[in-house]
Amino acid sequence: MDRALLVLYGSQTGTAQDTAERIGRQAQRRRMKVRVEALDSYNVVGLISESLVVFVCSTTGQGDPPDNMKNFWRFLFRKSLPVGSLCRLDCAVLGLGDSSYPKFNFVAKKLLKRMSQLGANALLPVGLADDQHDLGADAVIDPWLKAFWEKALALYPLPAGQSLIKDAEPLPPRYAFHFLDTITDESNCRLNAQVDSGPPSSTHPFPARVVFNHRVTSPSHFQDVRHIEFDISGSNIQFSAGDVVMMRPCNAPEDVDEFCQLLRLDPQSQFTLQPTDTSTAVPSRLPQPCSVRHLVEHFLDIAAVPRRSFFELLATFATNELEREKLAEFSSAQGQDELHAYCNRPRRTALEVLADFPHTTAELKVDHLLDLFPEIQPRSFSIASSLLAHPNRAQILLAVVRYRTIMQKPRRGLCSSWLASLDPSQGDVYVPLWVKKGSMKFPRDPDTPVIMVGPGTGVAPFRSALQERISQGRTANVLFFGCRSESKDFYCHSEWEEMVRAGQLILSTAFSRDQEDKIYVQHRVREQAKLLWDLIANKNACFYIAGNAKQMPTGVCDALKEVFQAEGGVSDSEAQEMLDVLEKSGRFQSETWS
Repeated sequence: MDRALLVLYGSQTGTAQDTAERIGRQAQRRRMKVRVEALDSYNVVGLISESLVVFVCSTTGQGDPPDNMKNFWRFLFRKSLPVGSLCRLDCAVLGLGDSSYPKFNFVAKKLLKRMSQLGANALLPVGLADDQHDLGADAVIDPWLKAFWEKALALYPLPAGQSLIKDAEPLPPRYAFHFLDTITDESNCRLNAQVDSGPPSSTHPFPARVVFNHRVTSPSHFQDVRHIEFDISGSNIQFSAGDVVMMRPCNAPEDVDEFCQLLRLDPQSQFTLQPTDTSTAVPSRLPQPCSVRHLVEHFLDIAAVPRRSFFELLATFATNELEREKLAEFSSAQGQDELHAYCNRPRRTALEVLADFPHTTAELKVDHLLDLFPEIQPRSFSIASSLLAHPNRAQILLAVVRYRTIMQKPRRGLCSSWLASLDPSQGDVYVPLWVKKGSMKFPRDPDTPVIMVGPGTGVAPFRSALQERISQGRTANVLFFGCRSESKDFYCHSEWEEMVRAGQLILSTAFSRDQEDKIYVQHRVREQAKLLWDLIANKNACFYIAGNAKQMPTGVCDALKEVFQAEGGVSDSEAQEMLDVLEKSGRFQSETWS
C-alpha cells in the first residue's frame, strides 16, 4: 500500500502554511511519505491519481480564496469537470478563519462541498478553526487532527514492526547549509536572481524610491500616522481605486545582531542551500550564495509572535531538563493556556523566546533555521492615491503600530516601524513593492453615485477613489469620515474641504472625542437618512465601508438598515433582505481588518 499524504494549502498570511507544515511533520512521525505544497504550486490535474489529500485553507476579503490558491480555485469550479472524477480520493478540509467576519471559513466549506460533488470521499466534516476562540485556532485544530489521524491510520496503518517517531526526536531538516570559505559579492547574486521581464510581483518586486514620509497626526496625538509616497516611475505598475500595494518589511538591525549573537553566527559568512528532499525547492527570494545577515534581515520572521509549531520544533533540541519540560508543556494541547499567557498575551517575539531558553538555543543547529522560522510575509496597504491625479506615484496612509504589554520593551509592528524609520531627507531609500487587485470595485457608470464610510486609515481607498472619480468628472460622491479629534487626526481634511467647495463631494464627519457624548460614523449615517435613501433607492448608488472590523462595520450596517426602515417604510427583516440584495449585486462592499 502506498502510504503517501499530500498536504495542500491556501495561505494569505502564513498561518495556513504553518498548519500544513505541522500536519506534514505529523505524517513524517507516522512514517508516511508526505509532500506539502501551496495549491497553486501543485499541478491540479494530478488529483485524480492521489489517494489521500488534506487541504488547509484560509478565507480572505469577502469570502475569497488566498492569492496562492486562486488558479486552483478557478480550475476546480469548471463546469466541464466530470462528476465522479475524484472517486478514488480520500480527503479532508481544514479551514482557518475568524468568526468576526460574515463569511467565516467560506472557502473551506465551499471546497469540501465541491470535492464531494467531484466524487471525493470526505474522511470527516470540515474543520472550522476560529481565531476568535479564547485559545485561538488550535482549539479546533487539535481535536480535528486527532480525528483525522484515527481515520487515516485505519485506512493506511503503520507497516508491521514500525512505530511512531517520538515527538522529542528531531526530524531531518528540509535544507542543508553549506558555508563558503570565500565571500562573494552578494548584491550581484541578488540582482541576478531577480532579473525578470514580467510585471513586479512577490518574487520580483520593484524597488520604489520613497519620495516623502510625513506624520499627519498632531504631535500630541497618541498615534503616529504617516502619509508615505513612493516613486514607481519605470515600473509599469498600473492600479485603480481599491487596489493594494504589497511589501515585505525587514527586521531591525539590532534584532539581526542579537539573533546572530544568540546563535553564534557570523553575519558576514555566506552559504548555499541544498534541499534534503528532491521535492523541496530553495526559496526563490534567497540569493545563492546568501549571507547570514541577508537571511536574517530579509527572510526569517524573528520579530513575530511564534506559533505553537515553533515550540514543538524547539523542544526537540532541548537538553536542559527545565527548558525541555517547559517547551514540552507549551507544545501540548493541555499547555495552550500557559502558552497564551507566556507568548500571545504579552506579544513576546520569537527572538525573545530564544533569549529565554538559552541552553536550547545553544543546541539549535543552523540547518533547522528554515524549519523553525517562517518566511517574513508581505503586508498589504490600500493605495491612497490615483494615477490620474499623481502619475508615477503610489501613496499610503500608515498607522504605526506601537503599544505596551507586560514586556519591558514596547511592542512594535514590524512593517509599520520599518516604514516609519525610512527618511528620504537623509538620502535615497527604496522599498521593494508590487501591486495587486483589491476586493473593492468602483462603478464604471459615470452617473452612479458612491457612498463611502471610511473612519481612520480606512479612508485610504476612498481618497484614491475620489481622486480617480473627480479626475473623470464624476461628482456624485458622499464620504463619511470619523476620527477622535478634528484637530489631531482629521486626515486629508484640506483636500476634502477643497472638494466640498468645488461641489465634488458631500462630506459628513464624526469626531468621537470632541464632545462629551461620543459620535461615530454610524450616527452620521442615520442623520443623512433622506439623502442616502434617495441615492440608493432612486439613483442606484453603491455603498462602501473600509476600516477596523471590530464594531464599526456592524454599527454602520445597522444604521443603514434603520435608514431603509425609516425612509422606505420596510420591516427589519425586509431591510436585511435589501442589504443582502445590495451585497450580492456588488452595490454594497466592505473591506475590513482586525
